[in-house]
Amino acid sequence: LEPWFAKANGAGIVDASLLTDTMTYLPNDLLVKMDIASMTVSLEARSPFLDHHLMEFAASLPESLKLRGMTTKYLLKRVLKQFVPEENLTRAKMGFGVPIGHWFRGTMQPFLRETLLSEKALSRGLFNRDSVRQLIDQHVANKVNHEHRLWSLLMLELWFQRFID
Repeated sequence: LEPWFAKANGAGIVDASLLTDTMTYLPNDLLVKMDIASMTVSLEARSPFLDHHLMEFAASLPESLKLRGMTTKYLLKRVLKQFVPEENLTRAKMGFGVPIGHWFRGTMQPFLRETLLSEKALSRGLFNRDSVRQLIDQHVANKVNHEHRLWSLLMLELWFQRFID
């Protein structure tokens, strides 16, 4: 990231961070995900806030209008206050999460059980049948959310099936 911070040419930490995100995270992650998601359903997505005139204007603003205390996008939120309900402007960011936990309780449950509790998976000696069964049962019963543990175990087993077996 140092080359991008160097391009910020003496800018403050906020502007240097925004430049770095604009040059790396935005084109290499966020825009790619949006493009894939929209093309999947035959849509052409637009990003009006990425218009180069608007981006140049925003870049020219002082840092105090971009970040004030813990409020990001300060100026945008201040302008939108008259048009958008307050709760929409102050709510926490919501990422686009994949509902793995829900899937493991529903349509993917048979696949999860068959894969992780198969003789092949258990013969590797990496998984304990009773422990894996307990993780699945607790998750399905909504007692404990084990979605991340189960996802990791499932990905490990599928990796073994694809690259080792």
